[in-house]
Amino acid sequence: METQKPHINVDYFEDLTGDIDQAAPRGVQEIGPRIKALRKEKGLSLEELSNLTGFDVAFLSQIEADEIKPQLGTVMRLSKALDSAFGRLVSGTGNLLYAVTRRGEQKTVARSTSRKGQQQLYTYKSLAPEVQGRHMEPLIVQLEENPDREMSVHNGEEFVYVLKGGVILEVGEDRFELEPGDSAYYLSTTPHLIAAKSSSATILAVIYEG
Repeated sequence: METQKPHINVDYFEDLTGDIDQAAPRGVQEIGPRIKALRKEKGLSLEELSNLTGFDVAFLSQIEADEIKPQLGTVMRLSKALDSAFGRLVSGTGNLLYAVTRRGEQKTVARSTSRKGQQQLYTYKSLAPEVQGRHMEPLIVQLEENPDREMSVHNGEEFVYVLKGGVILEVGEDRFELEPGDSAYYLSTTPHLIAAKSSSATILAVIYEG
């Protein structure tokens, strides 16, 4: 009897995504300078931004200086405090009504590190930075291991689909091991963590700001 083929060939995505460069390409601005520019545009001091977000001044200063690359949850809290769209901080402001992104046109926009800045946690490519006024942020994310198990809590919702490698997902008190073809949808207001099970893994992530 002929074996039935799966309706999704997850091996296809390996050629689609490839490996993400560790450094952002020339001309792409990291998140820290965007946050600093927006804070100054709003006329806020670091102390005032600290009061709005709950992050200490030293941590915010390190983010703006690119000594620490903030995780997406941190960026979402900052965007809320700065009355800015999450996508503007992650990948800039677009000016188009739609975007078709070819494989070779995916843009590595930023990296994220641990709270101390000593461990790289993930690198991500934005798939639609050109779209103006977007409320979702689709990303190809290369995950690294997260030995410190730093959890994230923020507004919004997240959908993740594993493309390559093994992934550890923790949502609240529950822990899951995800393989290529597995997916998850969760409210970001629940403490959560997503990391590579070992070495690295690649996922498609869609972040909804809420």
